[in-house]
Amino acid sequence: MGLEEISTPGRLAEPGEGISQHELALAARNHGMPLEAMRYDVTPPGLHYLLVHYDIPLIEAGSFRLRVGGLVGRELELDMAALQRFAARTVRVTMECAGNGRARLDPRPVSQPWLVEAVGTAEWTGVPLATVLEEAGVDPGAIEVVFTGADHGIERGVEQDYQRSLTVDEALLPDMLLAYAMNGAPLPPQHGFPLRLVAPGWYGMAHVKWLTDITLVDRPFTGFQQATAYRFRQTPDDEGDPVTRIAPRALVIPPGFPDFMSRARVVRPGKVLLQGRAWSGRAPIAAVEVSVDNGQTWAPASVRPDENRWAWQAWAYEWEAAPGEYVLTARATTTDGEAQPVDQAWNRGGFANNAAQQVPVWCVAAL
Repeated sequence: MGLEEISTPGRLAEPGEGISQHELALAARNHGMPLEAMRYDVTPPGLHYLLVHYDIPLIEAGSFRLRVGGLVGRELELDMAALQRFAARTVRVTMECAGNGRARLDPRPVSQPWLVEAVGTAEWTGVPLATVLEEAGVDPGAIEVVFTGADHGIERGVEQDYQRSLTVDEALLPDMLLAYAMNGAPLPPQHGFPLRLVAPGWYGMAHVKWLTDITLVDRPFTGFQQATAYRFRQTPDDEGDPVTRIAPRALVIPPGFPDFMSRARVVRPGKVLLQGRAWSGRAPIAAVEVSVDNGQTWAPASVRPDENRWAWQAWAYEWEAAPGEYVLTARATTTDGEAQPVDQAWNRGGFANNAAQQVPVWCVAAL
């Protein structure tokens, strides 16, 4: 592979083009959540989806320092002990990769080939970001907060540290966290040890891992991950709109038991309890509908209320299954009326494709 290939901008797969070795290499080092793990209210860390843009940095907790600077009243340099002296907060958050669903698109954007498994829910513990910003003192001229991770690499020919920004108003929201624990234990290395940003309701690209620097600035941040990547574009020269909060999605926990290769499910005739999860980072979930005929007809599911605003909600539907072949699917609607689509939401980056999942099922008395 030459430098010209490293510098190639994101592209679409040609008609009939299969998954490349580069995409397989990405899929091997990143992983989705097995869909049966939606049975857990809180996803065990090893089952939570994972996306690492570059390499996992080796950071020693004892030498770690978080720098806070730019347009602040006083610059800070905080070690882990100093961060842990602030009052802690725990927030349950469903996190989803912005590219979840990308491999289902046609034409297919060439990148990490997610189906629908790039999601997980964890309880994150740390210091409210607002607490640290108030300790530093936010200058009235600051409009954005830039977060820098220790992971470093090349993307489309641009050498960079991983960086993203939020507006000052967003950064000061009470559930924004500088997290040092996941499900009650120190962050695993792959999830950002020793410190990461957790931005509830936002797609995963905003939750900067291995966080080392916070800088307040007086103009919109134009780094690669903000201004070039993670934009909704229909054409290569389209400036696009930014990818921000998570679109509504419902998933079915695959019922019965699977065929090894196809993952098609086998259930027995009779009452089958269909269950799943639904979530949105934009507005709370109001309803979930279920279809057993690939979206031709829909029936309402029961949705369990959840006091955790940023976590997925459980839903259930009782299906009277008769022998035959079926395709199960579900769709969510939010309190402000945003409905999950049945068809794909196409864009060149393959972002926020929340088209309804399809679960092939065979109902048989015996094999």
